[in-house]
Amino acid sequence: MSDQGAAAFYDARPWERCYGTHHGTDPTLQELTTVADIARRRAEQTPRLPAYTACLENGLHASLDFATVDRLADCFAAWLIAEAGIRPGDRVALQMPNSLPYPIAVFGTLRAGAVLVNINPLFTPREMQHQLSDSGARVLVIVDLFADKLSGALTGTAVEEVVLTGIADLFPWLKRGLVHGVLRAKREIPAAPPNARRLGAVLSRGEHLGPQPWPERGADDLALLQYTGGTTGLPKGAELRNRNILANLGQISAMAGDAIRPGQDVVLTALPLYHIFAFTFNLLTFHHYGCRNILCPSPRPVDKLRKAFEQFPVSKFSAVNLLFHGLLQAEWFRNNPPRHLDFAIAGGTALHRSTAEQWRSLLGHTPLEGYGLTETSPVLAVNPPHGENRLGSVGVPLPGTDVRIVDDNDQPVPQGQTGEIVGRGPQVFEGYWQRPEENRLALRGGWFHTGDIGYMDSDGYIHIVDRKKDMIDVSGFNVYPNEVEEALAEHPAVAEVAVVGAPRGEAGETVVAFVVTPGDEELTEPELIDFARQQLTNYKVPRRVIFRDALPKSAVGKLLRRDLREDARAVIEPAAA
Repeated sequence: MSDQGAAAFYDARPWERCYGTHHGTDPTLQELTTVADIARRRAEQTPRLPAYTACLENGLHASLDFATVDRLADCFAAWLIAEAGIRPGDRVALQMPNSLPYPIAVFGTLRAGAVLVNINPLFTPREMQHQLSDSGARVLVIVDLFADKLSGALTGTAVEEVVLTGIADLFPWLKRGLVHGVLRAKREIPAAPPNARRLGAVLSRGEHLGPQPWPERGADDLALLQYTGGTTGLPKGAELRNRNILANLGQISAMAGDAIRPGQDVVLTALPLYHIFAFTFNLLTFHHYGCRNILCPSPRPVDKLRKAFEQFPVSKFSAVNLLFHGLLQAEWFRNNPPRHLDFAIAGGTALHRSTAEQWRSLLGHTPLEGYGLTETSPVLAVNPPHGENRLGSVGVPLPGTDVRIVDDNDQPVPQGQTGEIVGRGPQVFEGYWQRPEENRLALRGGWFHTGDIGYMDSDGYIHIVDRKKDMIDVSGFNVYPNEVEEALAEHPAVAEVAVVGAPRGEAGETVVAFVVTPGDEELTEPELIDFARQQLTNYKVPRRVIFRDALPKSAVGKLLRRDLREDARAVIEPAAA
């Protein structure tokens, strides 16, 4: 097949005939200009419906209705504008687990005209400092459990205001006091920095200030700086504009059709909202539809979700393969599967066929596997809810999305042949924050180059055969070797280092480091792993360190990680056995 013939196959969009008969557009989304409009519109339509319920592992819970979310978002926005001095386009960073303050801070930040920057709460001070300094964030909202990281994280950043939240903030006072009292007794809440403010005081001050002249923001304005490793290197901010995110909401809505019931569904959010998948799908989509969102701070171990499943009629659920697998292994879940649950979607990492089949056997439906990236807001493709759910595939491109498989010269390859997955559509970002060279490479020819390798079958279903070059998938979290290598290289006894991933069953991969030390330096595996724990989030820390006299390199001195992968596999597999 010629290049023209291959291009014609993709241009014909064969996937559109696979959507099914119940998909369609939601006209109300077309009336929105910014992401912040979602909260205002929903508060006007169904003010007293429950919007968010935070459910802790002990079963304690508290809820906010849509009107209260909107009102408190106004309070936070008023404080940002009047007292924090935030102006349109300034960045506000949020670093907290799933909890009631999170949607308040999201919609308040956007209403103030600021740009949202999500940060993983588990990040080390070193990782925080990179993201805060790179984004230029002026305000940081952080959960008080990790306030001890601030002294090392704020150096060299533009952060002027720090707002502390608690895991039970916005609970009734008795429940809030009980939860925070227990945490303090266990010494899990460190001393607060002297200049930090509490969220409750900020909201009270914002309420006293009253509504401000809200900045006018448009569809082209930046809404979110969502950090990702992209295809290489240290995390960088993908610039997601209002129109990118709203377009993806519209595409999700078109695919879902009547699979989502406005005002009726209850979604359990166990995946972290600071991740783009849960942010767009769980937070924004279900807020737009007026559905109740059950927020769980952590899904690990899966027993932490038991009370949420038992106390609420959960009908929608999103997860990664490891979480599906974990629930299926839990006796309480198998013995009493949630009887209202009729829809589950899988993303972040490949859904194992055995896991999907066990889920279907227990619950009567197969999780819909999808595919997306931070740079695509994030959904690029999904198995259609009203079409064929094809196991082993990540589904078909969303409406209005073009996907091609291309060779090393960016020429489309024939249907069924393997190449790099590239895409374009209204949800695709326009570039990384202050990274012009990265943008040139990632968006060449008007197509976003995902770095993922796959093929498309005759019906337009996408099959991924390899993840991004060199990227390591640890339980659904992306680990980029360059970042880990840079952290390990700071140890004075490390001369050279290469990091690769080795398969680890249901958990995806494990991180393995190959290290060369100077001849006169002594370094042990436990010592270097302990050093890594001080520099990196736990899932990025190597589980094995292998010492070598030299590392394989190309003629120009580039590390050849591919030559180390089999060695890493040989070390990990016997240990797993």
